[in-house]
Amino acid sequence: MELEEVLATNKALVKVAKLYRTAQADLLGALDLHPGQDVLLWTLGAKPDGMLITEIAAQLGVEQPTVTRSLSRLDRGGWFVREPVPGDRRATLVKLTDKGRSTIPAIEATWRRLAETATAGMDENQQTALIAALNRVRLNLLALAAETE
Repeated sequence: MELEEVLATNKALVKVAKLYRTAQADLLGALDLHPGQDVLLWTLGAKPDGMLITEIAAQLGVEQPTVTRSLSRLDRGGWFVREPVPGDRRATLVKLTDKGRSTIPAIEATWRRLAETATAGMDENQQTALIAALNRVRLNLLALAAETE
């Protein structure tokens, strides 16, 4: 790849990532959420009986302390409740409250707006190609991250 292509690629990826993250933060801010908190709540919304913190971490592909910190940041919002697990003093079950459940459609609407805005003017084939290209970029970067560990 020529330097000009390298620079253009880096610039495009950085600009898109920053713009997407900013738009995401702005839209989620209207729901009193930050990026990442939406996914956590949505994940909980898929399990009406609640989830253990370990299950949330596995589902999100993050470490348990990351989930615990995220839940602590969300704690004051009344989105969920924590319940002890009978027979396991170390385990905590997390369940959405009515407020948390009622926010799920707004989270999904935010995601839809972001996706539709980002792909406006693209036909279905272009959208499919974009998703494939971004997945390839993600896999390439994961491979690079694994090399540096």
